[in-house]
Amino acid sequence: MQWVLAMTYLWLKAGHVIFVIFWMAGLFMLPRYFVYHQEAAEGSPENALWVERERRLLRIILWPSMAVSWILGLALALTIGAFSQPWFHVKLAFVLALSAYHVWLAGYHQALARGERRLSGKRLRLLNEVPGMAAAMIVIMVVLKPFA
Repeated sequence: MQWVLAMTYLWLKAGHVIFVIFWMAGLFMLPRYFVYHQEAAEGSPENALWVERERRLLRIILWPSMAVSWILGLALALTIGAFSQPWFHVKLAFVLALSAYHVWLAGYHQALARGERRLSGKRLRLLNEVPGMAAAMIVIMVVLKPFA
């Protein structure tokens, strides 16, 4: 029986890592798409292509991978009893912030699709650093468990 639980844990962990990688790839790509989108002339065919590319990235990669990452991550946390561990609370805070960033990006996509260009290319390039910093903190929490 213990072997079955151990294998389940390893499959949950593998799936979680795989879908987090997909999610992170999308979070790195979308702000870059926004930069290229904003460089396209409003109302141009190129502008319409960027709207569609962003929509597909969100619909096919970002939303599903975030959902699966959350489901598998919560299952892992339940499996190891992480909810009572301080390192997990810090990790969870960063994951919640990353999820909020994801939702904000989706909203910015909708604004761009309406023709609203609120941020400069430089700001969008800086936003590209957010998921990397969050991922670094999340990995540190999971691997080092500094508050255990």
